[in-house]
Amino acid sequence: MNKRAWLITVMLILFQIIAFADKAVLGLVAQQAIPELGISTVQFGFIGSAFFFLYAIASVLLGIWAGKVPIKWVLLSMGLSWAILQFPMLFGGGAAVLLVTRILLGGAEGPATAISLSSAHSWFRPADRSLPSNLIAIGSTLGPVVAAPLLAVIIVNFGWRWAFGVLGIIGLIWTITWFILGGDGPYGGKRGKPAPNASAVPESQAAANPEVHASETEAGSTEQDKLTGIDRQKRVPWRAILMSGSFVVAVFAGFTNFWTQGFLTTWSPKYLAGVVNLSPEMVAVFFTFPWLFGAAVLLGLGILGRYLMRRGVSVHKAIGVPFGVSLAVAGASFLLLPATTGAASVALLTIAAGCSVIYPMAPSAMAYAVGPQQRPVLMATLGGIASVGAIISPTAVGLFMENAGYRTPSPGQKDTAEMIANMTDGVHQSFGVAGALLLVAGILSVFFLNPDRTGRLLQNKYAMDAADESPVPASK
Repeated sequence: MNKRAWLITVMLILFQIIAFADKAVLGLVAQQAIPELGISTVQFGFIGSAFFFLYAIASVLLGIWAGKVPIKWVLLSMGLSWAILQFPMLFGGGAAVLLVTRILLGGAEGPATAISLSSAHSWFRPADRSLPSNLIAIGSTLGPVVAAPLLAVIIVNFGWRWAFGVLGIIGLIWTITWFILGGDGPYGGKRGKPAPNASAVPESQAAANPEVHASETEAGSTEQDKLTGIDRQKRVPWRAILMSGSFVVAVFAGFTNFWTQGFLTTWSPKYLAGVVNLSPEMVAVFFTFPWLFGAAVLLGLGILGRYLMRRGVSVHKAIGVPFGVSLAVAGASFLLLPATTGAASVALLTIAAGCSVIYPMAPSAMAYAVGPQQRPVLMATLGGIASVGAIISPTAVGLFMENAGYRTPSPGQKDTAEMIANMTDGVHQSFGVAGALLLVAGILSVFFLNPDRTGRLLQNKYAMDAADESPVPASK
């Protein structure tokens, strides 16, 4: 837990903030961009979905790359790509340019969470990974929080195109800083190098903290040795990993998380402006509430997970169960939303969305099921498949609204009372779908998201030699 590890964690938190600000910008410019670009509600929803068209395949490919080269260079390439792809809209791009840049940007951002978590895990012992993992996840919820007020001011004073330009400039600044400060940690296990003994305590640290050293030495034969083994697991067949119950449940749970993200980043500002009847300035404020609440949930669950795992509690109970409970609360809240109005609807939306934007906990949990060399690919693949939820969600919400009778007003016009009522009906239908999905995913996660058991089963049955991937007897 040295200073360099926490410096890297801060940089990765900023990386996540930028990534999710890039996602949120589309929803923030919706009111101005839709009329100017001359597109319909469904077409705008399609552009929102397009962000995730290359998400899955790019996640897998970049995850494979990250398993073979230093993660520092993968993150550097991603950050530079994000920055460059923002500028075409600043310089006058139309709807087609917006569509293409969103597709490419989504491909470049696909594995952001997985690669960030892999980088952080390389700097911390297994028992200490829950908190930095959730802090990085908080970065994803803070992206829209930071972006909303900043970009609202930019949009009002300089026009909606400059929202993209500012994000490009910020991306370039992060990339330069990461080039100077970034790096991989000692627990990465690259190029066949075994991870250091996670239960070992440096002599200098033991002298300074004799009580901590004594407790960890006493625990060395139990939870600490067990966690050390996580970083020394042998390679196992991908088919076995992807067919495991824990992975399937994690993918479904991630699907529901991405479904909510798709709604929040594409339609939430329009919902707050039309259905809740907030001014543009207040939309920028209330838009941040679910993300702030999500950050608080992630922080609390991260502290809880670290506390429990340091006391030998399983990953299932320390991460999987709290993750599932949070999703179940989100699902129930979404199902109740159509029965509320005004301030009550804002409060319930805050709880529902905030408890569901905790996706990084799913790959963070699954990371304990495999060794460090397979970890980036596993987490990236999980995110790639789960991202289908965000592909479907924006277009689905647009279709719900259109089928309910909502039509985009002409440039310079506002929604009529009838159109707002139709919008409300359509969005409430989408809340019912989201609520049901999240409730089921939460229940399944509580009972079946068990990376500890999955890891043991994989090692006992499929342990492979890291060099040639041929089956070898599992160590006892």
